[in-house]
Parts: sequence; C-alpha cells; structure tokens
Amino acid sequence: MMKNNRRHFIKKTALATGVLINPFENIFPITKKAVKKNPIIGHGDFRYQVDKKWGVQDPSQFPVNDCHEMVIDRNNRIFMTTTHPKNNILIYDRGGKILGSWGTEYPGAHGLTLSEEGDEEFLFITDPETHKVCKTTLKGRKLLEIKTPKEISDYKSEDQFKPTETTIAPNGDIYVADGYGLDFIIQYDKRGNYIRHFGGKGNKDENFDCCHGIVFDSRDKNESLLITSRSENVFKRFTPNGKFIETIELPSCYICRPVLKNGILYFAVIVTKDWGTYDGMLAVLNNKNSVVSFPGGSKPIYSENKLIASTYDQNTFFNPHDVCIDNDENIYVPQWNSEKTYPLKLTRV
Repeated sequence: MMKNNRRHFIKKTALATGVLINPFENIFPITKKAVKKNPIIGHGDFRYQVDKKWGVQDPSQFPVNDCHEMVIDRNNRIFMTTTHPKNNILIYDRGGKILGSWGTEYPGAHGLTLSEEGDEEFLFITDPETHKVCKTTLKGRKLLEIKTPKEISDYKSEDQFKPTETTIAPNGDIYVADGYGLDFIIQYDKRGNYIRHFGGKGNKDENFDCCHGIVFDSRDKNESLLITSRSENVFKRFTPNGKFIETIELPSCYICRPVLKNGILYFAVIVTKDWGTYDGMLAVLNNKNSVVSFPGGSKPIYSENKLIASTYDQNTFFNPHDVCIDNDENIYVPQWNSEKTYPLKLTRV
C-alpha cells in the first residue's frame, strides 16, 4: 500500500511539472544534449519518469566506455559492468552516487549475474574478450574461473569461446550462454565441472543465432530456461536439461537478456531496425509473455495474436543493453556504444 501511494505521489508531481532543475546541467562534456525535462514514457500500468542524469559522474574519476549490465544486491547497491580499462565494475547507490569501483582484468566486461548462497551474495562476470567466466565476491576477489570448454569438440581454439551471460539454478548449477561464440548453452555444477551442453548456431528450434541472454524461469511449477536468440528476435524456452519447449516471437526486438521481477519479464531492446542508428527501447511483458509496455517506443499492438513491431520515440535511449529492477520496480539502464554515457534511471509512476 505504501509503495502504491508513493507511486501515485510521484505520478501526480511528474505530470504537474515535467521539469527537474539540475544544478549539474552541462558540467561534463559527456552529456552533450541539455535535458531540461524528465518525460513520462511507457504504457498502461508500466509508465516511468526518465532521469538521464541519475548516474552521471566526473569521467576523470569514474570513467566508462561501453556499459553492459547491472544488478542490485540485498543492500540496494547497484553493480555495473563497463569496459573502461580503469574500472570494470562501478558500484552505485540508488540515488546515483558512486560507492566504489574495482576490476581491471575484464577488458570486455559484459554479462553480470548476482547469485545468492545462503547469507552470501556473489557475482558472475562474463568476458567475451578474454574468453572466460569468473565468479567473484562483491569486493572483486575471484573464486572460480571457467574457460573454453575442452569437453566440447566444436571448440577448435580457445578464442572461439565468447560468453555473454550466465544464470544460476536453485541447486547452484551454472548455465553459460556463449552468445558471441558458438551459440552453445553450457551447464556446469557449482564447482565449475562440466555437465552438458545444447543449442549451437543454426536455424532449427533447438538452435540459436546469438544466445545473448539467459535466465532461470521459476514463474510456474515447470522450471525452465528462458534464452535469447537475439538475431531471430525471439526467446526460446528449454527445460533445465536442454530440451526445447517453445519459441516466443518478438518482431524487431533485438533482445539482450531477460530479467524477471515479481512475475514480470523485462528486457532491453538494443536495436529495432538499424545497428547504425540509435533506435533502442525497453520492453515489459506480463506473466503470459505479452508485451504490455514499450518504454521508449510506441504502444504495443497485437494483430491476430501477433505483435506489431514498435517504433522508437527518437528521444529516450541510445543503445540500451540491460535493465536492473529495484524493489520499487524502478528501472536502471546501462547503454552500449552510446558516446560513453552513464546509466539512466526510470522511476515508475
């Protein structure tokens, strides 16, 4: 009830003013476009006020290059991967203040997964540039490293392994998505011992074309893996032991990774039509996997049970690469190849 009242207050305030006075406007050259208004974007019950200055920092202290993914821990600290050689992990609080940074050995820092083991939390970082997956503490101490799998004969050289994402099963098994490599999903036990693999590049139901993201889906009694096949603009669902279940078509949605929160499915659409322009947006899907909101895009429309491709709003995002959802269902968005921009925040209204 308190959360709904808070959202109602924010919504009334935003609609009444639409303007946020920012004393740091135009201090840093990294934010080239002056942004005086914080618009409301999205559709239906999933509408958000945009704050493009939320994560802006002094680039001489906390520089970023490509920003890929974000996760939030139990203490509301938000961790983000970036490929800048000075720091690969930035740690924010929910107010947009930097709490710390670490990591210089992940030049291609990409996927970021938070796992819970009892009272402890850990990070899984994928780096397609160094061809490895690393499990670390929240302070950056490395605990486990997974390299090119020798158990799979398709890998003729170590540099063919270019992992983009991981997800952790309730029993601790690690699933690695080799999205920039050979498109296999590789399952390991919690100690990093190989169990099985499935998928691979191809055009059959059981194959992928850029299995960029993956999540363990426990929304119903039949636990499954929800996996991106980005270049096909679809999700594919598999059993935990690699049996194909279904394909979910999302036309013009080049999906990065699925993120689940309170039964709702979120993801960043990095591109809708053209990799040479900025035309990305976000998507919000209900528990039936129907799109109910396209923040940064046109209203979702279905015709004969098929989604009509959405159109970018020409304003909100560059190349959004991920979404991180806090307990108030606000969204934090890092962006790839976007003029070294810092992450922005969408406050749900």
